[in-house]
Amino acid sequence: MKRTTLVLSAFALVAVAGSAPAEAKGCLKGAVVGGVAGHMAGHGKMGAAAGCAIGHHRANKKDKQG
Repeated sequence: MKRTTLVLSAFALVAVAGSAPAEAKGCLKGAVVGGVAGHMAGHGKMGAAAGCAIGHHRANKKDKQG
């Protein structure tokens, strides 16, 4: 039951993140992925924070390349 709820919540968040303004630049999607991965390891909040930072970094890197 918990796993199903978690998976459905992750899909809902990804759908919302896909329609978010460009100001977030990778943070929302990275936070969702990092949060789910961190939750599986028992550290959901730290995973979300790390995922946000990595997603934002990659988005900025991609913008600089062209």
